[in-house]
Amino acid sequence: MQTYEDGVEILVPASAAELEAWLDEYHGERTALWVKIAKKHTGIPSLTWEEMVDTVLCFGWIDGLRRGFDDTYFLQRTTPRRPRSAWSQVNVDKAAALIAEGRMRPRGFAEIEAARADGRWEKAYASQKNATAPPDLVEALDANPAARAFYEALGKSDRFALYLRLVTARTEKTRLARLEQMVATMAGSERPS
Repeated sequence: MQTYEDGVEILVPASAAELEAWLDEYHGERTALWVKIAKKHTGIPSLTWEEMVDTVLCFGWIDGLRRGFDDTYFLQRTTPRRPRSAWSQVNVDKAAALIAEGRMRPRGFAEIEAARADGRWEKAYASQKNATAPPDLVEALDANPAARAFYEALGKSDRFALYLRLVTARTEKTRLARLEQMVATMAGSERPS
């Protein structure tokens, strides 16, 4: 068994069926897996990133960190979804499609039901492609021209990171604290962390 520098197993599935077989056996006892995926330009038969995401969602797992491996492969870390973790609208839509296809497994259903029960399902955040600035951020930037100027110079990925920090706050108090910190940091011409 090949492992990554963190000691977690690396699996090299040629298909979604191979990843599904691993998850069938280990999804309830393992806490992480690195999936080695061939880069598109190589032409090597391999599980694709999209197939990996669909497959792990069925088992209540989620994609995480992505790491380069070499010129031919990259590694994608996947783990069981953490309790109370936010859902993206992309994954909500994927889950609905996987249910319709009859692919969702009991653990995947359990994660969906937990998210529906505590409101995370309805609060799913928009994808980077479709995300817009939350109204409270717009209002705070309108009240602070220096922060607005810095914000306008940010790229789409940096803006999305800000939106995500706000929409994933579990309490209004946390959201407000994050918003105030973001605006103050940007007003000082620094990138918020």
